[in-house]
Amino acid sequence: MSKIHSKGKIESKKKNISKKKNSRDDFFKRVYKLVAKIPYGKVSTYGDIAEACGIRSSARTVGWALNGAGASDLPCHRVVNRFGALTGKHHFGDPNLMEDLLRSEGVEFDKDGCVILEKHIWKPTKK
Repeated sequence: MSKIHSKGKIESKKKNISKKKNSRDDFFKRVYKLVAKIPYGKVSTYGDIAEACGIRSSARTVGWALNGAGASDLPCHRVVNRFGALTGKHHFGDPNLMEDLLRSEGVEFDKDGCVILEKHIWKPTKK
C-alpha cells in the first residue's frame, strides 16, 4: 500500500512541476510579446512589463526571461530599470552595445548615464 501512496506523491509532484513550467513559459511569452511592441526610440522598465503581464512583483523574472532571449530579434536593449539605468548591459557581450543601440534610436541619457525616462518611457497596457 505504501508503494501506491509513494507513486501517487511522485506523480503529483511531476504534475506540479509541469504546471509551474507551463506558467513560467506563459509568463515569458507575455514578456516577449510586450517587449516586441516597444517602439523605436522608447524604453520600458522591467517593472512596467511585469505589471502589464499581471504580476508587478516579477520585475526580476522579466530580466530572467530577457536573458534567455539573446538570439531573438526582440529589442531587449529597450528594457531598463525603474531609474533608467542599463542594468542588463552586461548581457549584450559588449558593455557599451546597449547604450549605443539606444543612442542610435535617439534615446537621451542624463549625466549619470540613465535614460531620461520622462522623455522616452513607453508604458505597456495591461491585457
